[in-house]
Amino acid sequence: MSRSAVAPARLTARIEKWPIAGAFTISRGAKTEAVVVVAEISRDGFTGRGECVPYARYGETPDATLAAILAIQDRFTAGLDREALQSAMPAGAARNAVDCALLDLDAKSQGLRVWDMLKRPAPRACTTAYTISLGTPEAMASATAKAAYRPLLKIKLGSDDDASRIQAVRKAAPECELIVDANEAWTPANIEANLDACHNAGVTLIEQPLPAGADDALMHVHRPIAVCADESVHGLSSLETLRGRYDAINIKLDKTGGLTEALAMADAARAMDLEIMIGCMVATSLAMAPAMLIARQARFVDLDGPLLLAHDRDGGLRYDESTVYPPEATLWG
Repeated sequence: MSRSAVAPARLTARIEKWPIAGAFTISRGAKTEAVVVVAEISRDGFTGRGECVPYARYGETPDATLAAILAIQDRFTAGLDREALQSAMPAGAARNAVDCALLDLDAKSQGLRVWDMLKRPAPRACTTAYTISLGTPEAMASATAKAAYRPLLKIKLGSDDDASRIQAVRKAAPECELIVDANEAWTPANIEANLDACHNAGVTLIEQPLPAGADDALMHVHRPIAVCADESVHGLSSLETLRGRYDAINIKLDKTGGLTEALAMADAARAMDLEIMIGCMVATSLAMAPAMLIARQARFVDLDGPLLLAHDRDGGLRYDESTVYPPEATLWG
């Protein structure tokens, strides 16, 4: 849609807090609530919504993200559209919320589902990973045993003696497919031993074992398991830096700055023979819904954010254990 064809719109945003069931723990710390920012864009009687999670790892805060969204309110009054948005805001959580809200608004305005509007395949039900937080081997084994009926588990590692942790997890869930996320906590000194321990436990994928910007060692170590970039990859421009280091990428809309960039990134990754994971932060179904358009291209789907909350937003995605279904139009798209 050209800029001249876009009617003026009204943009609003707010911070919301959603309690987590228990605590969510990774190598960088633990949290007990998900803090999200929701953008809403209204035009001609229609309202589109988008949700993002500001990520401290990238210097983002809820207040700063909210301010960044509200700072472009006047641009929408002047007719800013989704194409112009990509250069009007930098990639990150704020642009994600606005981009997804615009997509939702445009789809509602045209009376189309968003995938039809974008001429993309319709999303379908898929299996999502379920996350086991970092803890002692005993605590992780206990949590894993309760989730062992799920087909795909994502195990958070990144502490001393990860070999004991993954062994305990595997013993508690002998039939599950396991993927591991080290959240940048391994080092060149221990990566080979940790990779071997995960390989011996039948792990399928290792996500971001080394810190972003310090992952040259991946070019020189034996990798018996596919290694996936997360913090080392953001948008299209970062893909070329992954050659020789990574076998897969984790696409998160809060990193790419929205679904628009994420779709282009998924297409480019497939052309480079990189496997795709579609990932998420801990958030409500409103944040997961746009990511379902990437799930059809993904080898791994990790959209369990709402399952980790004490409760989801009304009208959220339907989860049948680990099967997640496409969004209804009343939620998004």
